[in-house]
Amino acid sequence: MARHFFLYLTRTGLVRQTTQRVIPARHALTRPFHSTVAARTDGVYKALTEMRVRTPWIKALRERKEAENNNQTPVVESAKVDLTPKKMSDTYVSLVLPLSQDPWLLDTYANYTGQIRIGTLLMDLDALAGVVAYKHTGEGVSNVTAAVDRITIKNPIREICDLELSGQVTYATGRSSMEVTLQIAKAPAPGRQVAPEDVFMTCAFTMVALDPRTKKPMNIAPLEVNTPAEKALFAKGEENYRNKKTMRSAHILTKPPDADESALIHKMWTDSLAYADRNNPKNQPSNVVAMSKSTIHSTQIMMPQYRNRHHFMIFGGFLLKQTFELAFTCAASFSHTRPRFLNLDPSTFEEPVPVGSVLYVAAGVSFTEPHPGGGTRIQVMVRTHVRPVEHQDQERKSTGTFFYTFFSPADVSVLPQSYSEFMGWVAGRRRAERLSAMLDSSPNLVLGSLHDDSVTE
Repeated sequence: MARHFFLYLTRTGLVRQTTQRVIPARHALTRPFHSTVAARTDGVYKALTEMRVRTPWIKALRERKEAENNNQTPVVESAKVDLTPKKMSDTYVSLVLPLSQDPWLLDTYANYTGQIRIGTLLMDLDALAGVVAYKHTGEGVSNVTAAVDRITIKNPIREICDLELSGQVTYATGRSSMEVTLQIAKAPAPGRQVAPEDVFMTCAFTMVALDPRTKKPMNIAPLEVNTPAEKALFAKGEENYRNKKTMRSAHILTKPPDADESALIHKMWTDSLAYADRNNPKNQPSNVVAMSKSTIHSTQIMMPQYRNRHHFMIFGGFLLKQTFELAFTCAASFSHTRPRFLNLDPSTFEEPVPVGSVLYVAAGVSFTEPHPGGGTRIQVMVRTHVRPVEHQDQERKSTGTFFYTFFSPADVSVLPQSYSEFMGWVAGRRRAERLSAMLDSSPNLVLGSLHDDSVTE
């Protein structure tokens, strides 16, 4: 048996025979290692990564350590910004993800079922928002993501295709903030425009310009609005700005439950008491789940591959991806189905996340309601906190809160039981009412991801 195996190795060239000993053939020991496109990725499209990160991590880290060892503070000059009004078209950026042409690129966007990961696209969108913002402000300032105003699925993608990502600044009045409107669509043929039915996702990011030395907000150039289309986009930005002020005034911390909301809370409270009473014949329905049982968690140390262009903080797109995928998992475990993403409600980035810190993420169902066509809309609230890796300081800094809505074909309902949970439920109900009002006022807006043949998840 051993002799036959030896003869096989000799014939195939894996070993060669000499008069003294058997020596493995040199080529059998050689395994070439080389960098390929498939290996060079941080989850963001390469062109966007190159725009976002300008200095290798080791070089940036070495420079900071040398400055610390010499008790030197890096010299950062205050920004000098050109405040001349800018055209919308001056900030326009578009690029194509050739997913149908590049199988290795598709590999970085595919999930375990072969669908395109929405979380990875969210990273691309945030990176693109930063590129657009710097086209408006120039390189002298530090632009950061302050909020995501809304991300909405418009039409499903039913086949793997090339995707066009595009965006521009659509609202800027000369203060520190600007609205960047973005979309993802099926890439049109050369020379053609994107058809409305090919638009997959739309969103708006609020970016804020900071002085790189003082880290305080600074004024930027206002937009010059000329064409009817530009005026419509600018008006939409003004509307979004007013809506954010209205939302702040309607926050559960400033606006307590009204009479209708209080009546709903009282009914849910009495129901939960009845369900817990063994002597009460009223049993908890099998499709009703306690809110406390819906919460799931994740913990992760922050690595430099996901840093922003300022090197030592994590860029917002990575947080969007992490929170989205945990929210999806939460909705799936709650409903025992594969949920479909509908939209991200206006959400805020509160504190920066340092490279090397530990990110804590918690996702829980905050509100459910029947979908008009059957099934359930499930709203998931995701909270993020950060702590130093040493964990010596017990304080956890809140870094952002995100609100994702999914559709499930199942009939499920969440039941709050504590006062804090009831307040979260009321806040979720108010967000759902705003979404319904938006859909009613925009008859052409359809949340399109209920289709089973969508290739995104």
